[in-house]
Amino acid sequence: MPSQLRAGLQQILRTKALSRRDEEMQLACGAMSRDFIDGKEAFAAWQDLKVACDAIVEAVGAAGIEFDAAGGLTLGADALAVGIAAVSNKQWFIVRKQQKGRGTRRRIEGLQVGSGDRVLLVEDVVTTGGSILDALGAVRRTGAEVVAAVTLADRGDTATDAFADLGIPYFPMATYADLGIDPVVPPPMAEAPSTE
Repeated sequence: MPSQLRAGLQQILRTKALSRRDEEMQLACGAMSRDFIDGKEAFAAWQDLKVACDAIVEAVGAAGIEFDAAGGLTLGADALAVGIAAVSNKQWFIVRKQQKGRGTRRRIEGLQVGSGDRVLLVEDVVTTGGSILDALGAVRRTGAEVVAAVTLADRGDTATDAFADLGIPYFPMATYADLGIDPVVPPPMAEAPSTE
């Protein structure tokens, strides 16, 4: 049975994030689905985002995992990274999709994570885990340690398997089963990005 915070997070997902479309739409991984989960719109109000961030901090803490900073790939991780940093008095960072082509030429903004930093990877909605695994690769290249990964909603089983293979604790705060939708199976051509 989920904690009160986690149940609250799942209720926000069901009522504000989940919608059923008349026609299938293509997801980032290439799979098709009628079920759409908009984690950014659903948690746009601070009181809802705070529920999500408190639930994440509670779940990670209950597992005995300590972290110094939270972050992940823009845009799905942005609000969560800052919110988690705020409710836990930690730091935040954002991973760009590509290295900046001018100025600092950074791929990671906010805290410049590196050796000795314990990182909590975050993402709003995961289907195959492509975005969160991309962020994992970028963070690992800095020398920082990824201590856990968290998503608000996981639409399939691919990311769970990938993180299990990597030995990284993974916390989907809501699964497709929790939301009462069918799991998304990625098309055979979909490949996970390198985490090296």
